[in-house]
Amino acid sequence: MLCLGYTNAQTSDLQIKVFTSEHNEPLMGASVYLEDLDVGTITNAQGIASFSNIPDGTHHLVISYVGFETIENDISTPASEALVFTLQESADELDEVVLQSTRTTRTIRRIPTRVELIGGEELQEKNMMNSTNISMVLRESTGIQMQQTSLSSGNNNIRIQGLDGRYTQLLRDGFPLYGGLASGLSIMHIPPIDIKQFEIIKGSSSTLYGGGAIAGLVNIVSRAPEHEPELDIMLTQTQASGSTANVFYSSRNERWGVALYGSGNYQKAYDPEDDGFSNLPQTYSVTVNPKVFYYPSENTTAWLGMLVNYDDRRGGDIELIENGQGGIHQYTEENVSRRISTQAVFETKIDSIQSFTVKNSISYFNRDLVIPDLTFRGIQWNTFTEASYQRNSDRSNWVLGANLYSSNFDETNSVLERDQKDLTLGLFANNVVDLSEQWILETGLRADYSRDWGFFALPRISLLFKSGNSFSSRIGGGLGYKIPDIFTEEAAFINFEGIQPIDKDTLEAERSYGANIDFNYQGSLTDEVTISINQLFYLTAIKDGLLLNSTGTDTFEFENADGTILSKGAETNVKFSYKDFRWFINYAFIDARLNYLPGNPQKPLTARHNAGTVVMYESEKWRLGYEAYYTGTQLLSNNTETQDYITMGFLAVRNFDWGSVFANFENFTDRRQSRFSTLDLPPHENPTFPDIYAPNDGFIFSLGVILRPFGNKHHH
Repeated sequence: MLCLGYTNAQTSDLQIKVFTSEHNEPLMGASVYLEDLDVGTITNAQGIASFSNIPDGTHHLVISYVGFETIENDISTPASEALVFTLQESADELDEVVLQSTRTTRTIRRIPTRVELIGGEELQEKNMMNSTNISMVLRESTGIQMQQTSLSSGNNNIRIQGLDGRYTQLLRDGFPLYGGLASGLSIMHIPPIDIKQFEIIKGSSSTLYGGGAIAGLVNIVSRAPEHEPELDIMLTQTQASGSTANVFYSSRNERWGVALYGSGNYQKAYDPEDDGFSNLPQTYSVTVNPKVFYYPSENTTAWLGMLVNYDDRRGGDIELIENGQGGIHQYTEENVSRRISTQAVFETKIDSIQSFTVKNSISYFNRDLVIPDLTFRGIQWNTFTEASYQRNSDRSNWVLGANLYSSNFDETNSVLERDQKDLTLGLFANNVVDLSEQWILETGLRADYSRDWGFFALPRISLLFKSGNSFSSRIGGGLGYKIPDIFTEEAAFINFEGIQPIDKDTLEAERSYGANIDFNYQGSLTDEVTISINQLFYLTAIKDGLLLNSTGTDTFEFENADGTILSKGAETNVKFSYKDFRWFINYAFIDARLNYLPGNPQKPLTARHNAGTVVMYESEKWRLGYEAYYTGTQLLSNNTETQDYITMGFLAVRNFDWGSVFANFENFTDRRQSRFSTLDLPPHENPTFPDIYAPNDGFIFSLGVILRPFGNKHHH
């Protein structure tokens, strides 16, 4: 019996080597799992997965990696040498790592333009932290700040690398989303559950999609229907009286497909410090987005979509919101917006290397902003039409195209004549070419003609160097521009009161130039611990920046800055992986200077130092995450310095066959601006609100459930 027991306990070490079939390169980060033993690890930079004390015998091996076909094999141990496997790229899954925003069919590893991708597990995790809008996804990306412009409405703007929100272009499936009047509340109107991935390009990106992308662009890619039907139902409740329901359904057959997304959110006015003014506005919001897809052949897809959104936000005096006006209870701010937009896309492959795409969108936006003694009301129509031709060979990708963008803002209740009409025609060409195995070059040229602002030539260039599987570097730069309109952060802060119309005779369009360089390294510290590092350095300069200046009692007008706005800095991202654990560390240094002011001061509300860390544990059943973020001191517009602060969060998710249950503890140390300074200044009936530089809602606890009746294939 002793002898038999000894034989049964025989163990040995095991090495698995994983390579790509196309280039025979080691595949780092592939998941290697011995199913019958319930043990797994990931491959290191040499493509090696190491196991120790594996019982001798036959075991079922599963190797998987995003964008590649999964391998399942029975293996026998002991093995006298490492077992070698090659993974084939998957035609079905390759689109998971192909980027829309670069307009090529290349995967992220073979594109010279630096693109940050947020998708899969990370996106799902952020949805659970905030299921009402996309602000959480963007806020926690290195070098991106969500700048709140109104305490009462909760409006947020995206600031990339310290530059105002108007310099970031928001796209959805390659369509410009919002501009002008529509941009102020845009982040608050995009619920997150039907999104497949975010693609973020920082720096001058105008040659890809036109003016406005001086700081960068964010392309939101929607989930498309698959042959297996999908149904996600997400219900969330917070202790701050916020209730959200999100539903996404999609399915398709050979000829037709459908995707339907719906979202509803109710938030009670919330005042955590009991000062009588809301930190979260009372909100009623509904979004519906149906899409129909038609597949006349394997090479052709056409789809039509319509997005309808109604959003009513009322913040200010809690007593007035809940019980009606009286005495000193006079002040509220109400934003009511209605949005309807259509999208139409036709794309077809002419042959194995050529394709053609036509797209069009029409967008209607109606907004009422009401505060005591002021109503700002307007309607904006935007249209976008584009045709593009692609030619892809083994070594080179060409994209040629033209687009037409129109914007028409009609203010309906003002004597100031602030209506705006813009029409811009653009022609563009982009080329990516493999110079060698190591070097890939991307060049682009865009020529835009604006009816009122003239001609803009926008060249751009990027170069990628790859050394094996472990090191790569990208360097690039380009020009950009932005046409003036009245919808700036400064104008929104004073509710557009007293602002004079844009004077096309005296103002110039804003112009920019920018460059960045980054370095990437992937390697392994031990057989089980892998590390990846990305280091970015960047510079963006804006000439003729649009400034809002006071011209007397309660009147303001725009003029061009006499000097540049210069943003330069660095971003560091480090990721460690060990078995089911991931550890992320990031740091952003933002030196954003207003060189048109004496002393070249740092831009207000822009912390020079930001850092964060996230620790994640992921298994089949559980996902646990802890995060901490540091925001350094900032200058206010009155030149005083703010307090720095740290926020922390914790997320716990339990996965089941039918879906997931989650609990999120957001900002659980309850950091908020009211702990450092006053949020509202007297008199109570007509308060003024200082700059917002820190969170206002404090600790938010939320519980939620995601139901997936067709199976939980999206989790780990």
